[in-house]
Amino acid sequence: MWWLLLLGLLIAVVVYDLLQPKHAILRNFPVIGHLRYWLENIGPELRQYIVTSNDEERPFSRDQRRWIYSSAKKQNNYFGFGTDNDLDTSEDYPIFSHAAFPKDDLHPGMAGYDAQHKLACTKILGEARGRKHAFRPASVVNVSAMSFGSLSSTAVMALNRGVKKAGGLHNTGEGGISPYHQQGGDLIWQLGTGYFGARGTDGNFDLGRFRETVAANPNLKAIEVKLSQGAKPGIGGILPGAKVTSEIAAIRGIPQGEDCLSPSHHRAFGNVDGMLEFIELLAAESGLPVGIKSAVGAPLFWQELARRMAATRTGPDFLAIDGGEGGTGAGPLVFTDHVSLPLMHGLPRALQPFVEHDIRDEVIVIASGRLGLPPRALLAFGLGADMIGLAREPMLAIGCIQAQRCHTGHCPTGVATQNKWLQRGLDPTEKSERLANYLVTLRKELLRLSRACGYDHPSEVPLAQMEVLCGPLGPRPAREIYHGRATIEV
Repeated sequence: MWWLLLLGLLIAVVVYDLLQPKHAILRNFPVIGHLRYWLENIGPELRQYIVTSNDEERPFSRDQRRWIYSSAKKQNNYFGFGTDNDLDTSEDYPIFSHAAFPKDDLHPGMAGYDAQHKLACTKILGEARGRKHAFRPASVVNVSAMSFGSLSSTAVMALNRGVKKAGGLHNTGEGGISPYHQQGGDLIWQLGTGYFGARGTDGNFDLGRFRETVAANPNLKAIEVKLSQGAKPGIGGILPGAKVTSEIAAIRGIPQGEDCLSPSHHRAFGNVDGMLEFIELLAAESGLPVGIKSAVGAPLFWQELARRMAATRTGPDFLAIDGGEGGTGAGPLVFTDHVSLPLMHGLPRALQPFVEHDIRDEVIVIASGRLGLPPRALLAFGLGADMIGLAREPMLAIGCIQAQRCHTGHCPTGVATQNKWLQRGLDPTEKSERLANYLVTLRKELLRLSRACGYDHPSEVPLAQMEVLCGPLGPRPAREIYHGRATIEV
């Protein structure tokens, strides 16, 4: 009798498709029309594994994901039989000029070899402003801002534990400091326009709550005031209502089940001078270094900021510059695709005014925007970065398959979802090991690249040893492609 039930179900679907008014394809092609929507729904997966070549998929190609996955699992991350990239036609493709007499590539048993490949920042964060708790970041490779809410509890735990094992910093994202961030890893607390963690009942900044959060988190090393981010610059943070559980609502102080839309700008200040006063207030109350995060948009902001910092001798201890190609969560397509500059063009533009006002060395620059692979990371250092922050690459290291379902709440690997069933597939203990492996491996590759170029640290490799392939035009000096660096480079 089962076939009668199946036939009845099929007839019901046919009748529904023929009568429903919303979808022309289903009215014209009942039953089989559903295949179109199903194939469209699994399109990213089909392209990943069947249609595209090793270097076509975006934002990360199959080769790039393979390198991250194998590095995270401590598997062989070498590639055989030479490059499969078409270097004669490649655009925006960095090439590094190795030294005729490079430094030794360190291996186990050699003097100076370190299995953790420690790579500390060359500067002390907060030293220029005399912050009470100034410190030298132990790693130039760190985890960038991803909030609990955007990511699952198990993903946040895996990231924080992995950062502890690798010896780095974990940015909380703008959703506040959750219990899942308190796994022993050092934190940068991101304070966005919603002021989660320092939010009053009216939704504005509350100094008392700020003090309480700082006192309750001994692993807090710095504070980041977020002005904008690469995925959606010019508008506030977005957390779809499907992800706002009772726990997230309690942590953030917002209604459960409703879209969490942070304001597009801060209520605590409205201009550069007000921002500088706010930064100094946070630093005085906490003793911690305080910085800002922003995508690169209107150049007048960076010019005014550098001018006022030089005049007042106040201001942020670090600048987190986010590229327009970044983004781990939900955002309007026009903003993710067309608002703010890509990192490699935005970074030198943002830093130029600080060079002109002779205060470049007073701030640490943290660059972010698809920097989790050695070539782009080293290029960012050449353009002026002192440290890099990574987001999507750590997601891949803990299990993300680039299904691009972050905005739906149905991430199949449990990374970007609040669905308890999906979260159970992500083991924080196992995945924290993978994140630590990946961070250590990236540091190792940056050191190897630097030593091949004749230097001990990626911050020392000059832009003069970097070129960019430009298709039929061939290689051009990186300083010509990413204008503005000539006056920055020492």
